[in-house]
Parts: sequence; structure tokens; C-alpha cells
Amino acid sequence: MSEKTPDDEYKTYADFIDVIRRRRSVRQFEKGRTVSPDVLIKIAEAGRWAPSGANVQPWDFIIVEESEMRNKVVEVFIQQANRLKEYAKGFPSVYKSYLANTVAIFIVLGDPRWKINFPHGVTQESEADYLRNNENIFYCSIGAAIQNMQLAITALGLTSAWLSGGGEEQTNSDLSKLLGYPSFLRAYGTIPVGYPSKDAAYRYRRPLGQVIHWNRYEPQKYRTDEQVDYYREKLRPFAMYRHEEDLNEWEDADEKLGKWKAAFTTGVTNPSEKM
Repeated sequence: MSEKTPDDEYKTYADFIDVIRRRRSVRQFEKGRTVSPDVLIKIAEAGRWAPSGANVQPWDFIIVEESEMRNKVVEVFIQQANRLKEYAKGFPSVYKSYLANTVAIFIVLGDPRWKINFPHGVTQESEADYLRNNENIFYCSIGAAIQNMQLAITALGLTSAWLSGGGEEQTNSDLSKLLGYPSFLRAYGTIPVGYPSKDAAYRYRRPLGQVIHWNRYEPQKYRTDEQVDYYREKLRPFAMYRHEEDLNEWEDADEKLGKWKAAFTTGVTNPSEKM
């Protein structure tokens, strides 16, 4: 068997990064489309191969593809969206009726019992520290499975979104009763899958030079509290849904970004280096 050449490795990476860049949270699906169970199994297989703490694989995937049950799941999320508009004032509204046009909905369950396999302390103080870290291990494991599935969906020519609303107490309770899983499990991720009704353009990404730190944290790339607040108060709805990767391409960039334009479009967010 011949070894791969550098050109082969580059092509493998180029194909891989292309899938990553094309992955998009989409909320407009074509009506009336279907896929075979084999396609859905391929998506689940990608999730199955995700890394997890202590290799416990603390997930289960419910694939909802039967139309009647899918409609019932959609209704749960419509109610969740209504609560979001009422109780999370100011968050950009997302209407969940679009879920009716999916070919399937994946419910990614997390089982917290498996955290017992993660590191635990031998003193009260150390146990508190490890418990906090174990929460991180658990969430990262679930997130890795969801991301694998997202990328597989894109590679298969489909599209998806990533809904976290199933993790809310009321929504999880409703899903638990509907789908029959134990209530102590939680729907940490919900992935609607379908065919996009139009091409999904890129979304805003921070400049690469802004997120990379060589060998130590670079304070000139620290994002200040003022920038966090400005994003929440002014930019969030536009950065979430506009189609430009580079904010410089916004026609109203100067107006929307104001004095923070350089901070959101260059490699230096914090010239003073104060943290």
C-alpha cells in the first residue's frame, strides 16, 4: 500500500475544511423531501465515533422520521419558542414552525450517570473542583458527538441546525413524555435535518489572526467587557443571520460596528492590552 504524498494530505484537508466551512445552521427546508434510513444511520454513525471522557460515550440518539411523531416533536419546540419570546426578552426570535419541513429530527440525549467514571477528588475541596471539571468533560463529550453529526449531514448534501432548547426543564420534560426516555436524561442537542430551500451562505467568523495565540495568551486579542456588551446590545441579531463572513462586507458596517469596527474585523481587539 503506497503512502500518501503531501499533495494527497493537502487534498484530504482541503476536502475536510470545505465540509466544515459549508456547515450552516439553516431554518428553511424544502417541503416534501425524504431520505432513506441508511442516510440517517450514516449521520448517527458519525456521532458514535466522537471522543468522550473516559470513553463512556454518554449519549443516545433518537431519530424522529415518522411524520406523525415528527409533528408532535415540532409542536413541543413551537411551545418552547413561545416561552423563549416571553421569558428571554431581547433574544432574537426564532420561529420553530420550519421544523415541519425536515426529513428527520435527531434528539441527542445525555446520560449524566456516566460522569461517575470521570476523575473524582479524595477530599471535600478537591471533589468540588473535580465535579465542576466533570461537568465540562460531560458537555464537551456531548458537543463532540453533535458536531460530528453536523459535519456528516453537510457531507451528505443535507443541512441542519443546532437547537439547544431541548435542554430546558419544561421542554425536556415534554420530550421525555412524548418520546419515552427517562426524565433524568436530557436533550442537550436537537438537530433538524433537511434539504436547504436555498443556498446557505457563510456567517460571520472572527478573523483567524484574532483567535490564534502563539505559545502564550496575547492580551491585545482580549475581547473587553465593553465589546461583549456591544455585541449583545447592537450586533447579535445581524451577526447571527447575515450572510457575510467578513463584517467589512456589510454595506452599513461603519454604522453597525461604530468605534468597535477594528475590534471585530482585524487581528487586534484590544490595543491597550488591558484585561
